[in-house]
Amino acid sequence: MIEILNPTRLPRARRAGALVADILQAVRSRCEVGTNLLEIDRWTRSMIIEAGAESCYVDYAPSFGRGPFGHYICTSVNDAVLHGRPFDYALADGDLLSLDLAVAKDGVVADSAVSFVVGATTTPDGAAMIDATERALRAGIAAAVPGARTGDISHAIGSVLGAAGYPINTEFGGHGVGTTMHQDPHISNTGRPGRGYTLRPGLLLALEPWVMADTADLVVDADGWTLRSATGCLTAHSEHTIAITDDGAEILTLPTGTR
Repeated sequence: MIEILNPTRLPRARRAGALVADILQAVRSRCEVGTNLLEIDRWTRSMIIEAGAESCYVDYAPSFGRGPFGHYICTSVNDAVLHGRPFDYALADGDLLSLDLAVAKDGVVADSAVSFVVGATTTPDGAAMIDATERALRAGIAAAVPGARTGDISHAIGSVLGAAGYPINTEFGGHGVGTTMHQDPHISNTGRPGRGYTLRPGLLLALEPWVMADTADLVVDADGWTLRSATGCLTAHSEHTIAITDDGAEILTLPTGTR
């Protein structure tokens, strides 16, 4: 299903996006050496409930997962890159942590992810990987204009990631959002320009470049959810929800006060 939002619902999408961004910002500011992933999940649950919003994850049970996800945020550490299920683990100095959050507020979903290094130890490889996903995200957003095609976004993202030397997995990527979290169209992280669905005002897209240092292959944890690099290499993930407008792409998942 591809859902086009009525212009009167765009303010709702902005509120949902700001909430997701504010929660991610708050959680990130509290993450330090020794923070447990289950604490992060509890903080997130409290903030979602306090805002009168709904988690898109806790009851999420798609065909590729094993039963309901059962948690409120994805916490992917080091070689884990997507769908990281929180567990009893205390963050260590130098861990590369990706937080991914999707929330429904006033009937509209927003989805965003951020990667960062915990503590004082930052490796050049980790910093470069995070930077590449953030630059690829900016390139994808710049390509998301009315009349462009989804392939134009994929090509823009893939050009940045490929130039940085990273293999690109095409199983998981960006997607449409609206009243539900995962909708068509699929936005691969590499592709051919001029192909795919034509972008039009009212379309909401979650763009999410992610990479693994030396492989495009994933393995699934015993929890049935967490996706890791097949070689155990470092990973990173960045994501924003955008709205296609008459003037281009509006980033919805920016913290309050930064628009």
